[in-house]
Amino acid sequence: MKKLIVSILCCILSLAAIAQQETTQFMRDLSALKGISDVKPLQSTRFKEKYVMKIQQNVNGHDASDGTFTQRIFVGLKGLDRPTVIVTEGYQAGYGFSQGYEEELSRLFNANIVLCEYRFFDESTPDPCNWDFLTVENSLADLHNVRQTIGQLLKGKWISTGTSKGGQTTMFYRVFYPNDVDVSVSYVAPLNASVEDGRHEKFIAKQAGTKADRKIILKAQQEMLKRRDRLVPMFEEYCKKHNYNFYLPIEEIFDYVVMEYSFAHWQYGTPTSQIPPVTASDEELLNHFLNVSGPDYFAYPSKYLSFDVQAARELGYYGYSLKGLKKWTVVKDTKGYLNKIMLPPSLRSIKFDPTLYNRTVKFLKEEDPTHIFIYGSNDPWSASGVCTWLDCSKKQNMRVYVKPGGDHGSSIVTMPEDVKNEIISRITKWLE
Repeated sequence: MKKLIVSILCCILSLAAIAQQETTQFMRDLSALKGISDVKPLQSTRFKEKYVMKIQQNVNGHDASDGTFTQRIFVGLKGLDRPTVIVTEGYQAGYGFSQGYEEELSRLFNANIVLCEYRFFDESTPDPCNWDFLTVENSLADLHNVRQTIGQLLKGKWISTGTSKGGQTTMFYRVFYPNDVDVSVSYVAPLNASVEDGRHEKFIAKQAGTKADRKIILKAQQEMLKRRDRLVPMFEEYCKKHNYNFYLPIEEIFDYVVMEYSFAHWQYGTPTSQIPPVTASDEELLNHFLNVSGPDYFAYPSKYLSFDVQAARELGYYGYSLKGLKKWTVVKDTKGYLNKIMLPPSLRSIKFDPTLYNRTVKFLKEEDPTHIFIYGSNDPWSASGVCTWLDCSKKQNMRVYVKPGGDHGSSIVTMPEDVKNEIISRITKWLE
């Protein structure tokens, strides 16, 4: 019986794959759009039709004189009469190839998807790679072009959404192009005021989790540093084995891995019950730290260099606190660490420009877009989220929701039932 069921399923999947390989009217229409090229069908268990393609973009926003490049996008079709979710990815979008790929909003509202890879990531990198053109404003011009182009076919309501850096992009997209979409949903999106914002360290020290949890984490960090004579050689051997290279001495990288641990712990929701006791072996303690805050984050060449450049230039980031640790660290001052650790020498002169931050704060305070913000109460990124200062009590549309005990994976469906239903009801009304 099991073999028969498996055979039937394989037959169904094969037929679906054959059908998807055939040229459909929608595929012909996509291929005919100006600027669209290399339209290729993909298999999907979530969409009637799904494609990956390239769209031509100006390297310098609206100015074509500096050349063009192609941006990778994915399109999933549920129906021409359905709303469309434009996913403002902040990084690479290769996960769009997965047959089961589908965003939460597409699932909740039976919506089409247009997934946009961020410029200067993976297959959406201009050649030559001129970092001067890696700006948020230029990335938003990319999205606007995608919206105008694909919108010729998908004419229903549009929802923009993204998570983390992608959530930031959704936020900025609404600021710069307020009429491009009907609804915006930003998941766990920070809005940092500077390269080292300063709010995250205080959040980790006094707000994340419980006082008992924070004490356990600090003791684990202190234990790592107390054992540095034994653990640093083990740490160095691990880095050599994985071919990690750093711009700072290994002793200092070890310190930063220990400092990063508390942020990473709360960001990804690691249970404190998994933290080894201070009596644990050197191997057990080191392996735990490597699993939570591995040194690859500080190594070069980095697959996140494009993000690091933007963090230094206009997105901002978080800082590190040495409180409770400085007694055992080699590093005595962490100021300016991002440029020193993450950027190659040729890019270390980048200075932070607060223009984007100021424009966004002004817009969110003065305007009232149909925009939902989702945060987790234990996520360190919420320390610089709009949930800390945006007052929606007098607004008709914009809302901020914080999941109790939530981390960087907080979403609509993980909210308490009444809150989840309220969010879904609000978006449904906006889409009607």
